[in-house]
Amino acid sequence: MHRLSDEVVAAGSHPALAEACPRCSTEFLLGSRFCYSCGGRRPEAISSATRADAADLAGLWERGVHRLQSAVADFSWSRLRIPSWMHYLHFHEIKRRMGLSTLSLVAFVIGLACLAGALLVGLFTAKTWNDFQAIQFYRSEWLLGATASFVAGILLKKPTQD
Repeated sequence: MHRLSDEVVAAGSHPALAEACPRCSTEFLLGSRFCYSCGGRRPEAISSATRADAADLAGLWERGVHRLQSAVADFSWSRLRIPSWMHYLHFHEIKRRMGLSTLSLVAFVIGLACLAGALLVGLFTAKTWNDFQAIQFYRSEWLLGATASFVAGILLKKPTQD
């Protein structure tokens, strides 16, 4: 520091982006706790009040997580009522009704997911011609994946017994 008068003290110039050692004004290395030039200790990044607030917040988080864990542990899963129509959504029920093998049904579901991806790509807004072309390219990739998945499902389907 440079002393201009008894009342006014001008601080030396410190770099705006890098933290510097208060003893020798050398920039600290990234992640270092001490100055590599003079060995001076790096000043604390946060104050003790901020550290106390962080500890209080961490304690509050831990109490909240503990309450949630105890609520889940105390919950009686046997009292949970599942609607009667939900059995139609079971994997084996869908497989039986559609007459598909397991791998064929998995390929069918992947194909449906790819179709959904092709539709969702259309939600992007194109601001330029290049953006529009990129969106169409993504859509064609999703549709190609859906086609490949549906073809795999057809090839993996077991022949019917007539």
